[in-house]
Amino acid sequence: MYNTLNIATFNIHKGFTHFNTHFSLQNQRELIRKLNADVVFLQEVQDTHAKHSQHIDVHSASRQLQYLADNVWSNFAYGKNAVYPTGHHGNGILSKFPITKVNNQDISAHRLEQRGMLHCQINIPQWESPLHAICVHLGLLATWRRQQLGAIADYIEQHVPIHAPLIIAGDFNDWTMRSGRVFAKRLHLLEVFEDHKSKPARSFPGWLPILRVDRIYARGFQINHTEVHSGPHFIKLSDHAILTAKLNKK
Repeated sequence: MYNTLNIATFNIHKGFTHFNTHFSLQNQRELIRKLNADVVFLQEVQDTHAKHSQHIDVHSASRQLQYLADNVWSNFAYGKNAVYPTGHHGNGILSKFPITKVNNQDISAHRLEQRGMLHCQINIPQWESPLHAICVHLGLLATWRRQQLGAIADYIEQHVPIHAPLIIAGDFNDWTMRSGRVFAKRLHLLEVFEDHKSKPARSFPGWLPILRVDRIYARGFQINHTEVHSGPHFIKLSDHAILTAKLNKK
């Protein structure tokens, strides 16, 4: 029986380095593979981009989620958020276990920013109920984030049973750490780094993390281990660090 889950969350910056100077999706894939994560929450995954595919290997420039999944994660889901003339991007979830249900919700708080939450139900062997995995990418302004977190909380209260295992991860852009704590209290969530190390992780920029913008929230788990994957080499990978956690199911 699977009692422990390895979780990762990573904003891949559409497969580009921090300053958009180089396409880094292949390097991102190699790094993600080394994490040995059972479920990976990804933000800013580009599904198609007409201009990029003209200059970069088409296989990796388009359908980025499928490229990242490769042969490691046989199950994956994509939720389209931002749409533009040349393509679109959104959130993605990779899973080693079957994804049985997918729902992508528009949580945009303003027409200038298209944001979403991707909800997957994942069947894990011998678990009484499916894992509810929700990947999010919130807005840049505090007022937008409060509105979006309220919408996510409303959705979870309606669609996720209180005793079901739940993980919410992604780019919350909540560097003030205000909105997230209200959100966690309302839904009886643990922020895994705050529970394990007293504060949410510093994750931005990835090469020298200062701001605490990314989160992993959990319900129905004990926190076994947490880690921030960052360092100077991230300047050639993405603008965000990678957060990982080892969670033990209660």
